[in-house]
Amino acid sequence: QVQLVESGGGLVQAGGSLRLSCAASRGTLSGYAMGWFRHTPGKEREFVAAISWNGENTYYEDSLKGRFTISRDNAKDTVYLQMISAKPEDTAVYYCAAKVPVTYGYRDEKKYIIWGQGTQVTVSS
Repeated sequence: QVQLVESGGGLVQAGGSLRLSCAASRGTLSGYAMGWFRHTPGKEREFVAAISWNGENTYYEDSLKGRFTISRDNAKDTVYLQMISAKPEDTAVYYCAAKVPVTYGYRDEKKYIIWGQGTQVTVSS
């Protein structure tokens, strides 16, 4: 089974940018739709963005649209999440996940079957 490894997290100043990566350490991401979620202690895990298996369709949490961009490079078995205009409230652990092969439920974490270990993003004010 494919394993997911996130990277690219760290400390960024408010207004800055950051790009997270999610790579397949074993297996391939081919055929999987992929999503990014984030979690802050004391809150429920939140959907950020998702992308279809071929990259043709993308989905975003409405409140984050315009500041986050999801993309993928299937040749590299990697999915990316670009964040711009970072805000302190973006501070969270960001997780990538692979979704079951159905054409719905992109925002539903229950539809995701493989999860990475997460990468911490901290936005300083």
